[in-house]
Amino acid sequence: MALELKSPAFSNGSKIPPQYTCEGRDVSPHLQWSSVPDGTKSFALISDDPDAPSKIWVHWVIYNIPAEARELPQGFPHDASLPDGICQGINDSGETGYGGPCPPPGKPHRYYFKLYALDRALEIKGTATKEKLLEAMKGHVLGETVLMGTYER
Repeated sequence: MALELKSPAFSNGSKIPPQYTCEGRDVSPHLQWSSVPDGTKSFALISDDPDAPSKIWVHWVIYNIPAEARELPQGFPHDASLPDGICQGINDSGETGYGGPCPPPGKPHRYYFKLYALDRALEIKGTATKEKLLEAMKGHVLGETVLMGTYER
């Protein structure tokens, strides 16, 4: 079976509830995964919006999630690093951790949560961005999966 990502907060392709957006509490949704590839040493996750007006907008960069982890709880802290080794980078709002959907009014946007199973923990010098994370992951991805939700204001 392939790596699978889901959330109790919303199903793939459905609307993300307002509490996970700038119109609500702006907390990260609970995410769960299963069918982890053999040899997985860590996980990384990138959340972004390809429908943003000027560029693909990055909402969350998180990596070095321990191999034994199978979920990220709702309302994950915004710390750059946590005692269990998890690290978070900068989103396109210039903040560490999760920044929820906040599209301009008018049309629905798609928000992708992309989970990667990696064959090692990553060392990223300086502040992690989506680009730095993708570069560090090259040649180390054992599996990947996507969960997509929508939101419109």
